[in-house]
Amino acid sequence: MAELYPDLKDRPVKETVCLFDVDDTLTPARKSVSAEMLKLLSDLRHKCAIGYVSGSDLAKQQEQLGTPSLPVTTLFDFCFAENGLTTFRLGQSLPSNSFLQWLGEEKYQRLVKFCLRYISGLEGLPAMRGTFVEFRTGMINVSPIGRNASSKERDEFNKWDKESGCRKKMVEALRKEFPDLGLTFSIGGQISFDVFPQGWDKTYCLQHLEAEADTKKGLSGINYKTIHFFGDMTSQGGNDYEIFSDPRTTGHTVKGPEDTMKVLKELFDL
Repeated sequence: MAELYPDLKDRPVKETVCLFDVDDTLTPARKSVSAEMLKLLSDLRHKCAIGYVSGSDLAKQQEQLGTPSLPVTTLFDFCFAENGLTTFRLGQSLPSNSFLQWLGEEKYQRLVKFCLRYISGLEGLPAMRGTFVEFRTGMINVSPIGRNASSKERDEFNKWDKESGCRKKMVEALRKEFPDLGLTFSIGGQISFDVFPQGWDKTYCLQHLEAEADTKKGLSGINYKTIHFFGDMTSQGGNDYEIFSDPRTTGHTVKGPEDTMKVLKELFDL
């Protein structure tokens, strides 16, 4: 698919890249992207570089953004799964990093056991399903209801969480329990929050864009002076906050896929 688009250095909107969160930015939460959004992204890709950055793993982005015949890595110039710990550039994978290697098995088990004990003691949960702690390359994702919850159950938990402050309270308990591990806690989506090393938030992916300027690495040589970021969880404590507020980016808060399309049409005359 990359050959259908101008070379990165030949895109008409120079030194510009658009980065997108996935859930509630490009797609409804945990649902598939619309044909209208894919068409708009394709049109945008003819004008400037595009990429996404998500805390989820590549398999989930393939499920939401790709199709059986189109790998998600062909639909974007830059694919930053797990905040950029797993990266694809023009369809080719780049070296990755590991949360487990950074933290170590003993500390990792302490962290996971605390999460499971805390969840087991919660009262009033509307449901409990499965996968309460999901291991990822660059983080763990913690869900009090479980990531196997249905769409209806996710909506019910999200409503309950807003009333009870469940996720916020659990994050505070983790901060108090593990003040010395150098961890960051970031609430995102409907049912979970991410736990990862400080600095491994969504800004982690920006180093890959900065590397584009280094021609010695055989890359494009582009110095991306304008990095637009679009996300829905941009308030402090949300998992888009760090990259949204980073001085290297121009942040846009959106309320859902339709809002994202509206802003893109206005910004880029699409």
